[in-house]
Amino acid sequence: MTPARVLVLASASPARLGLLRQAGLDPLVVVSGVDEEAISAPTPGELARVLAEAKAAAVADGGGLDGGEIVVGCDSVLDLDGEPLGKPKDAEEAVRRWEAMRGRAGVLRTGHCVIDTASGKRVSRTASTVVRFGTPDDEEIAAYVASGEPLQVAGAFTLDGRSAPFVEGIEGDAGTVIGLSLPLLRELLADLGIRLTDLWA
Repeated sequence: MTPARVLVLASASPARLGLLRQAGLDPLVVVSGVDEEAISAPTPGELARVLAEAKAAAVADGGGLDGGEIVVGCDSVLDLDGEPLGKPKDAEEAVRRWEAMRGRAGVLRTGHCVIDTASGKRVSRTASTVVRFGTPDDEEIAAYVASGEPLQVAGAFTLDGRSAPFVEGIEGDAGTVIGLSLPLLRELLADLGIRLTDLWA
């Protein structure tokens, strides 16, 4: 019998870990330590993919793994008018973001990279989901920013937290917005000859 492969999540995101656990996976978490500010790309979608690749590679190549693990790296950015918006730097920026986003739509782009450390093969792609924002008033925005949540997430919002009432709807996979598309992860694993179901805990 072939021993079970170890799945490694190259991310400190509790939301991504939660998505994987809900899908029957129990990954080892190894934070990449990649300096996101030092990485650039011509488009938001490309930036999300390049960041995901950098995180997965940092863990696969220098994470002190035993060998044979499957490393998953992800990164999300909100594409608003072609501008990539990651985590806001401070509360003032988070307020400005929400003032710009309310009543409009953006595209949440999440890059995914999967590396099979046994073969050295790696694949990467970006998933995209349209997000339609509601119209929170200034007091609601101030209260949300004061909660501290928007400073921790790409685009200054999340579907599974306090900003959920301020999102009117999405077009696409909710997981992409939360931080990891399980359907895309399954496809990338298949590209490497790995069944997601074989990784179930």
